[in-house]
Amino acid sequence: MAATDADPLTFAPGAIPRPRPGALRLLDCAREWARHSSPRIIVAALAAAIGARVALGQWTWQDALVPAYLVVSEPITEWLIHVYVLHARGMRVGGRTLEPLAAREHRAHHAAPTELRWVFIPLVALLAFLPTIALLVFLYTLVANALAGGALLSEWLSGLVVAFAILAGYEWCHFLIHTPYRPRRWYYKLIWRNHRLHHYKNEHFWFGVTSHVGDVVLHTNPTQSTVPKSQTARSLAGTG
Repeated sequence: MAATDADPLTFAPGAIPRPRPGALRLLDCAREWARHSSPRIIVAALAAAIGARVALGQWTWQDALVPAYLVVSEPITEWLIHVYVLHARGMRVGGRTLEPLAAREHRAHHAAPTELRWVFIPLVALLAFLPTIALLVFLYTLVANALAGGALLSEWLSGLVVAFAILAGYEWCHFLIHTPYRPRRWYYKLIWRNHRLHHYKNEHFWFGVTSHVGDVVLHTNPTQSTVPKSQTARSLAGTG
């Protein structure tokens, strides 16, 4: 089954304005993306980090260390979060199944992949995620600073800019993949195809959203013709 044979991705009428049938523009998608709270909060955090970094100055070569680590590790980090957080199994407690908010909402996203409310990072999770990112980047900076020296604050802010930019890129790519917008460039075709296969072919493979490198490295990027169609791709019954 080719990726384009999967269930069609369409939003309810009026969810994303269309200039004419079959001609959804990237600008239309960008306008819709910018209307939602999660992208606005991420972009505001990114703008604040950029403003603070530019205002501080003190540029050195060490500023590239933490950003380089974040960029290189991002595909694996994305894969790990998708597998072990978003597809986390619930825990049976007192006859009830308890699962993290992110996993519960991701299950709803698989059940209804085209509903906008499930496409974006949940606001409660995002508000916890942003300070967690800031803390992790600070810890990475402490290690980099111990190894190579430099100015701790400036290096941390440089890393924070890149971390928030990566998060914004994830939120944009994930949203765009779930719109009716069709790929025109090779890289977007690749991630678009793989993510659709994850939703409509088999939920146990193709966990990347902004990159397929994690899937290649961790062996979840098989030739799609060799993978059977899963009956639980929409329910995630096999992972929860």
